[in-house]
Amino acid sequence: MYSQESISGHRRGRPEPTAETLSGLACLICATDYRDASAPEAVVVSHRDDRQLLACRGTCARMAGGSVDGLDETPLPLEERVRRHQGPAPHDGDPHDGDPS
Repeated sequence: MYSQESISGHRRGRPEPTAETLSGLACLICATDYRDASAPEAVVVSHRDDRQLLACRGTCARMAGGSVDGLDETPLPLEERVRRHQGPAPHDGDPHDGDPS
């Protein structure tokens, strides 16, 4: 088990989260990609810009948020997180847009 001092030191030395981490596709601590079939269970540990930050249940969650089970909140479904990460679908628009006739 990690000491509170070790956990605090890890938080201070952590780089800025990646785009995948901010989208809930990767663990905030170990960067495990949750899109992999063998990925451990993800739990919500924090929020940033109205997005859920996730960590692997257990040690990563404890290091990120102080509790092995994270917050009492269900993560968004993986499909939803992937969709939000990819952004809105390109707008096909009206085929007559820009056509003066």
